[in-house]
Amino acid sequence: MGRRERPGRPAAVRGPGRRRGWRCYRAEVPTASRTGDDERRALRVSVLVALVMAGVAIVWGTVSGARVILLDGAYALVGLLLTWTSLRASAAVSGGATARHPFGREAFTPLVIALQGAALGATLVFAAADAVVLLTSGGSEGTPLSVLVYSVVAGAGAAVVARWIGRRAPGSELVTVEAAQWRASAALSAIVAVGAGVAIALAVPLGDGFTRYVDPVLVIVACAVVAPMPVRMLRDAGRELTEGAPPTPVLAAILAAVETVRAEHGLDAPTVRATKLGRKLYVEVDFVVQPGHWDVSDEDDVRRGVLAALAPLGFDVWANVELTTDPSLVD
Repeated sequence: MGRRERPGRPAAVRGPGRRRGWRCYRAEVPTASRTGDDERRALRVSVLVALVMAGVAIVWGTVSGARVILLDGAYALVGLLLTWTSLRASAAVSGGATARHPFGREAFTPLVIALQGAALGATLVFAAADAVVLLTSGGSEGTPLSVLVYSVVAGAGAAVVARWIGRRAPGSELVTVEAAQWRASAALSAIVAVGAGVAIALAVPLGDGFTRYVDPVLVIVACAVVAPMPVRMLRDAGRELTEGAPPTPVLAAILAAVETVRAEHGLDAPTVRATKLGRKLYVEVDFVVQPGHWDVSDEDDVRRGVLAALAPLGFDVWANVELTTDPSLVD
């Protein structure tokens, strides 16, 4: 059947909307199983390192009396528990679809990220409150020298782990979040080390009484530095769990891919709906066409073109591409 060439209009982009019929066609990612294996391997390494560092921090902080070191130990311990949860989520997601979960279990990924954000936020609130109490009650017994030495060691270790796991599984959201937490820990250690160094330099002119307040002040500064991370984690996970539009770069790539196919087939600009859930990307593309000019084989050509254009994005794409003569079906 012939196609009528018509000038394109800017695409109408909407939220995921209702999934009408959802004749989904999947664009499988060939490396999906390998990504899952790399993801779990990276998370296991993170668990082992976090276990060691949490133990060192708790013992070191208890012996030295430095609350900021204990905060780092608590941070590592919470991260350890949540990384184990991430491992379980990764295994569940990689298990694929089941009779009970016919669309898979990708929702575990943003759910675990939301739990990580909530737990990290609660840890920071508790630590900051404890630091305020210490400030009002005369300070802490922790020595700046002990804090400085620990921060240098812990910061270097965190930076190495962040770099290694990030390169091991670059396509994994769980590993991306894990690496971000390690980078935040390294940055936190650097800030604490600088603060401890300044305190050591000022101890002579200001006297020993000054150093009693260094530890709780460093705790408050550390909490303020890390605070944006749990907020961002909760925001991004909430967007996925509520079927919000994907991040701007992903949405832009989807629109560019669809526009290429639209121009190739001479179609009007479609209505595009998309949402992302973990590694899964749902895309709905609806074209309104003139009656009598398109048949099912033409629709299949358009559908294959959209799937091929979306495949390089690296997601497990579930696409619904429709040609209709009734504009009311697009709303």
